[in-house]
Amino acid sequence: MSTKRQIVLSLALVAAALGVAGAFTFAGKGDPAQEAATEGHQHGAAAGGGDELRPVRLDDESARRIGVTYATATVKPLARTVSTVGNVTWDETRLANLSPKIEGWVEHLYVDFTGASVERGQPLLAIYSPMLVVAQEELILALRLADEATASGGDRAAANAQDLLESARRRLRYWDIPEEEIGKIEETRAPTKTLVLNAPASGIVVEKMVVEGARIMPGMDVYRIADLSRVWVEGEVFEKDLSLVRLGQGALVTFEAYPGEVFSGPVTYVYPTVSVEARTGRVRVELANPGLRLKPGMYAKVELAADPAKSALTIPRSAVHFTGERALVFVRGAGGVLNHRPITTGLALGNDIEVLTGLAEGEVVVSSANFLIDAEANMGSSMEAIGGGGGGEAAPPAPAGGEHAGHGQAAPAAEPGGTEKPAPARATGHEGHEPPPANAGHAGHVG
Repeated sequence: MSTKRQIVLSLALVAAALGVAGAFTFAGKGDPAQEAATEGHQHGAAAGGGDELRPVRLDDESARRIGVTYATATVKPLARTVSTVGNVTWDETRLANLSPKIEGWVEHLYVDFTGASVERGQPLLAIYSPMLVVAQEELILALRLADEATASGGDRAAANAQDLLESARRRLRYWDIPEEEIGKIEETRAPTKTLVLNAPASGIVVEKMVVEGARIMPGMDVYRIADLSRVWVEGEVFEKDLSLVRLGQGALVTFEAYPGEVFSGPVTYVYPTVSVEARTGRVRVELANPGLRLKPGMYAKVELAADPAKSALTIPRSAVHFTGERALVFVRGAGGVLNHRPITTGLALGNDIEVLTGLAEGEVVVSSANFLIDAEANMGSSMEAIGGGGGGEAAPPAPAGGEHAGHGQAAPAAEPGGTEKPAPARATGHEGHEPPPANAGHAGHVG
């Protein structure tokens, strides 16, 4: 290579290195060399801005190699169901507490463990209370006065004595002393140290807060009894599905303890609040519980049947690429060209999602690995923006996963005098350029 040609080539390389930013900024405005360099990045077909995705061409072999699959948009019945999980709990309307209304001490427990089954009126505990002893003595005294008034024959005195007797009986009843205990006192005409408190309802003892010898105070909860012949299943429903839940709606409930068995019951209540943290609302399903097979605390799966199934255009959920502002799909066209298209989605049920607008029945979309197609389309848009694709002729779609063509060195152009003119330097960073001469850094010193 002649000395003159080395000097000219060195000057061209230095000028290209200093003006890379300017070359990128003003490329595409009629500069043939830069347009030739840009043509090597064939990433799209549409000449658009950097925020637009360019089409991608993908043949069957490339699709198989990178794991891209397709699905067809089809119209089929879309069953509107809501699936959730919940737990079994007792029916709050079937709970009863035994809370003595007097102060005393527990002398004996007839039901001494949690989980015991009791019947209404069954003895639970015997209590000693000085107040009860006084009330018994008052009852016995009223009985004697009533007998004396009746024997004397005075109607007024007998009526007053009878009123006093009823008052003494009423006081014991208000303290929850059973009628048979009161009758026994009247029969024996002698007070007893302890009196028995009976179960206020039938059910299972779910809480026992007392032991023998303990002191109890008025209003203290001693036993809690739950009637488990019916139970509640309370589940959490996502906020977006609350509009599909209504009172009286049928529910199918399954339990891990009884595989293959399905329990059914109605939705009896939808709670009026939503959890701020979980964005869910609670719903209640009521179930019959014969044999007490359903136990509070059990884990349940609940399926609520919403409106009757309707026909809708659906595609797989995996086919939709959500950008945060819109939903996109890649539609397969002729020749394997994949074009992005915004759509409007509806309900997402199971693996399917409803398409409201943007697609027609029978169109084929990318159903897996669409993130690779999205990356390729974005790369094409970015390279077009760098290369100034907005002013030149649209480039053809680039094959996804293929090699970038056109990275070789441009052929030198001839000067008018017949001397070859070196090609402008290309800011591609690709190999294949002729290395500068050893004295390129001193090209300005001509001797």
